[in-house]
Amino acid sequence: MDIIPAAVEAFAEKYTSPETDVLKRLHRETYLKVEQPHMLSGQLQGQFLSLVSHMLQPSKVLEIGTYTGYSAICLAQGLKEGGVLHTIDINEEREEMCQRYFAEAGLSGKIKMHIGKAADIITRLDEVFDLVFIDADKTGYEHYYDLVWEKIRPGGYILADNVLFHGETLLAPSRQSNNAKAMISFCEKVAADGRAEQLLLTLRDGLMIIRKIS
Repeated sequence: MDIIPAAVEAFAEKYTSPETDVLKRLHRETYLKVEQPHMLSGQLQGQFLSLVSHMLQPSKVLEIGTYTGYSAICLAQGLKEGGVLHTIDINEEREEMCQRYFAEAGLSGKIKMHIGKAADIITRLDEVFDLVFIDADKTGYEHYYDLVWEKIRPGGYILADNVLFHGETLLAPSRQSNNAKAMISFCEKVAADGRAEQLLLTLRDGLMIIRKIS
């Protein structure tokens, strides 16, 4: 399903700051060489992530789901001096590509990449995060939410991507994939959590912003 009409998307892109040269090259290489390139954040969401990072000026960021590193670069752009972004991905085959673009963006010293199962790595991280971005396997979102909650400072944020899941969440249950059902369950979980307040943005494929209030 096209959640946002192409004409609206094009108008928004026209009046959004353009990608940096590094992000343009990363975007192109992803579409040329990597499976499922639609998973890339792209200009609109990337600029949103960058602006959120600049507004918060976080010291510690956690990203669950690196893919080819586009969103990690955007999120790292607003880090405080000495800040670090930890990013986790299960696919070791893309690590070289990610590290190459982190270096080209001048962010190698600010981004620490972890390869392996996210749940295992999150448990081992002894950090307090200002911002967490969840963009990994959809059926794992609820578990990741629980794992990171105590690692986020009060007033910190979680961003969860793909919560509309290509519009499938709007279909009748009999027509929903397991991923769409997982996104609905995740949204219900967050909505029922009195420790949080949230906003579901209809940006790209649906982006939920969650603030830890207690």
